[in-house]
Amino acid sequence: MKIRSKLSAHEKPIINIEIKDQYDPKSILTEEIIDIKKEKTEEIKSHILSTDGMVIIDTQLCLSKSQTDIFEINEECVVMDFVNSGNIETNIELPESDQNIKESTHNIFYTTKFKATYSIPAFEQVNYLAIIFSKEFYYKIINENWKVHEKFSKNILLKKSGYLTSQYIPLTPAIQWIISEIRNCNRQGALKKMFIETKIRELLIHQLEAISTKPKLKDKIDDEDYSKLQQAKLILEKDYIKAPTLTELSRMISLNEFKLKKGFKACFGTTVKSFIIKLRMEYAKELFREKSATVSEVAYKCGYKDISHFSAAFKTFYGSSPQKFKSNWDYLYLWITGILLLG
Repeated sequence: MKIRSKLSAHEKPIINIEIKDQYDPKSILTEEIIDIKKEKTEEIKSHILSTDGMVIIDTQLCLSKSQTDIFEINEECVVMDFVNSGNIETNIELPESDQNIKESTHNIFYTTKFKATYSIPAFEQVNYLAIIFSKEFYYKIINENWKVHEKFSKNILLKKSGYLTSQYIPLTPAIQWIISEIRNCNRQGALKKMFIETKIRELLIHQLEAISTKPKLKDKIDDEDYSKLQQAKLILEKDYIKAPTLTELSRMISLNEFKLKKGFKACFGTTVKSFIIKLRMEYAKELFREKSATVSEVAYKCGYKDISHFSAAFKTFYGSSPQKFKSNWDYLYLWITGILLLG
């Protein structure tokens, strides 16, 4: 399988990868970092992880002038697609493809041969993550006969290109968290490959779950309000430690509090308050993985002035106190480290 991405203002492809199609559990996970700074105002970064039958491409762009990106895959594949930026016009050679894919959305598609043209405006922060599988690799992580994707699987067997669902749908907090774990994985070698493959399975579960239970928003929320709700979600994701109040958030996105509360729940399956708590608790879990962090330090870093409030929220969310969680994690870390040292 060959994967190629070329920007119109660049002579050579930014991404040019070739991998074997066959799934091999013993194949090595390779890593490539692309970092191009053409001017002060132009930056292209891409982090690529690849092994036999699978490639992860995580790309951030900010261009000094409008360009087109031609992205091609020369063989049949399944793609888990995550879009974190808007204002990009697309021309994708797939049935039912959208010309404009909304920000913070995702989908899965199968294609016998992929070619897409993306029109990227100047000074627009662009971020996308694509996980590309050969058909063989995809069926190693999910059984082709599972009911959760029966129609999609049948189309793959018939070599019929198309999406798992007709429209891209909003990213859930669970999906965003797993993407963050993949991006921030510091493991090396075989352990990193094991971790990445495990997280891909988790990600696929959450994608299928989100698609199978997606809310029917068409008749309930118009496009303008939907865009404002997406904006609210991004604001909270960027500043959940010092999160705005419901009134402040309502003013920031120019949407009344009633529509904000009702629409947020309909779009993302959770309340604004619960969403903030979830982001804080997930951040707390990461902080506890740093052995030196105390409960009081983690509480403060997560936006809590009162440790008892933090402890209560943590216990409600994870089912155990933060001190017990920290102790268990420290023990597990020492146990794994001991096994690795013993070889």
